[in-house]
Amino acid sequence: MSQDLDDHFEILIDSNHDRRSAYVFQINPLGTQIDGLIVEERSSHEGTDFDPGWDGVWTSEARITSNGWTATIEIPFSTLNFTQSKQVLWGLNFKRFIRRKNEQDLWSAYWRRFGITKVSQAGELSGITEIGSGRLFIVKPYGLATYDKLSGQNPKFPLAGGVDVKYGITSNLLLNLTGNTDFADTDVDLEPFNITPFKVFIPEKRQFFLEHTGFFNFDIGDQDQLFFTRQIGIDPITGQQVPINGGAKLTGTFGRLEAGVMDVDTRSSGPNPYANYGVVRVKESLWSGSYLGVMGIDKRSGDPQDSFNQTGGVDTRLVFFKDWFVDAHAAGTQSPQNPSGGPGSSTDFGGSLTYRSNWLDGIVERRKIGPNFNPEVGFIQRVDSDETYADLAFKTRPKVNGVRELQFEGFVLHAPDTHGAVSTQEWQGTFRAEFNNGGYTDDDIADVFTQRITTPLHIYKSVFIPNGVYNFARHQLTYGSGQDRRFTYNFFERFGGYYGGRLNEFRVRANYRPTAKFSVAASEMWDRFRLPLPNGNFSVVLASLQGNYSFNRFLTFTTLIQMDTSNNQAVSANLRLRYNYRPDSDFYVIYTVGTQFASIAPANPPQIRETRFAIKYTYSWRP
Repeated sequence: MSQDLDDHFEILIDSNHDRRSAYVFQINPLGTQIDGLIVEERSSHEGTDFDPGWDGVWTSEARITSNGWTATIEIPFSTLNFTQSKQVLWGLNFKRFIRRKNEQDLWSAYWRRFGITKVSQAGELSGITEIGSGRLFIVKPYGLATYDKLSGQNPKFPLAGGVDVKYGITSNLLLNLTGNTDFADTDVDLEPFNITPFKVFIPEKRQFFLEHTGFFNFDIGDQDQLFFTRQIGIDPITGQQVPINGGAKLTGTFGRLEAGVMDVDTRSSGPNPYANYGVVRVKESLWSGSYLGVMGIDKRSGDPQDSFNQTGGVDTRLVFFKDWFVDAHAAGTQSPQNPSGGPGSSTDFGGSLTYRSNWLDGIVERRKIGPNFNPEVGFIQRVDSDETYADLAFKTRPKVNGVRELQFEGFVLHAPDTHGAVSTQEWQGTFRAEFNNGGYTDDDIADVFTQRITTPLHIYKSVFIPNGVYNFARHQLTYGSGQDRRFTYNFFERFGGYYGGRLNEFRVRANYRPTAKFSVAASEMWDRFRLPLPNGNFSVVLASLQGNYSFNRFLTFTTLIQMDTSNNQAVSANLRLRYNYRPDSDFYVIYTVGTQFASIAPANPPQIRETRFAIKYTYSWRP
């Protein structure tokens, strides 16, 4: 959970002193802890300083006084997987965030656009001697009792157990093992309503896959990923869980090399046959922020029509003069239906040149994706595409009371298919303003589309947009209130043409935190369609209500109630009580009606409704 609504303090420790990756520990005045990893000086996909998937064992205590607040933090050497050393040399940095000023202060600072993620610019800690062995070794078994009922099926009452193991082979090499893996305690997805012909990107939330996820990153453009862990253990169409027998993950660094190896085995469930997934990722660091990498992915399946899918890729990032970035990749796939595919039909080639400074950001990108490129364990929005993309954003910090930064941005996307026929085109002009109190406005002056539909697009119940080429323009207004108040809100209005008709999208979200222990957030999305089709005049409403109550630092109760009028059974709910009775050990009581994981498929496929009550107990210990 983000702490951006509170003051907070971060500690960055680069225990290997490789000046590329680091552990981050964060605490706020209420004593709430968050931790994570920075890998290759990159922030998370959610825009936070670090990837919160890593979960370390550490303790802290915070206290609010008349002069401010103080915190005491204890981080075991074993959490850092730091083995015996006679002379310590660490990278070290500190960050303080002051909410009322919307201000960040760093101990060792670099340009503001990088922040604390710039590990190479951290300070150094030396002079600590004679540290004993801190090798990481954690065994974490679990027990689970469940009542589980799927729509149209008889209820089941399974009892299950499993185990997770973390073992630091060396200071730089970590082994994660999991057996009969369970994700009952994972946060449920907010239900999406997809109005595009493309897949929906939903971030990974499951702990085993989140930990050290940065080692396996292979970005191939926008949100596209050569390896996307939500393709393992979750049906991409229905969102239902696919049971995982077990898995192993080995990650670490060897001098300038960074490597990750993963193997996960799933058993058959419903329409999903058994499968095995093997992944290898290796990157060699060149100079600050630069690397050359390779990745290989092998999927084996019990489906005789799709018994294997293999993906390979090479990528690089080169940084010049601190402001210029060159990114390039080449990837290919093969499967039984397309063993070789012909020249270019199963490949993806791309490259981009990026410039970033305090006043100007720009990118030019070229990418060509063959019609048979099919990374089944990846995420890709479109194939058969020959893309050219350019974006330029000008930023200024005027001497205007209350205004921190103004931005003017424009981009152009031209993406015909590989034969030159019109497929996707878009250009957009945007104005943004960021205010000193954390408020903002984000307004699309014009957003102009051309889109070819080649398969009837299912939007709502019996409504399908027919094949054809569509031209339309949309406009957007967004405002978010200051973040320094107990009550915050934002709203979004986008309106204009939509596939031969009209569409108005209105969204509003409000957050209220009356006390330090209780917070509530409500959101609503109202899409009003006017399409020249049978039954083409309709509205869809998505709404959610989230509540969080902390009895103390260790006992919390969270709720999420959602409504989606595009489904016949519109209301879903998730209630979760968590007791953290000792570090890294929890007791959960969870009740879910609806779906835990949402579909990422286009065209809003029907979801399977589930009623589930679970009690889960975990215990973490060091042999």
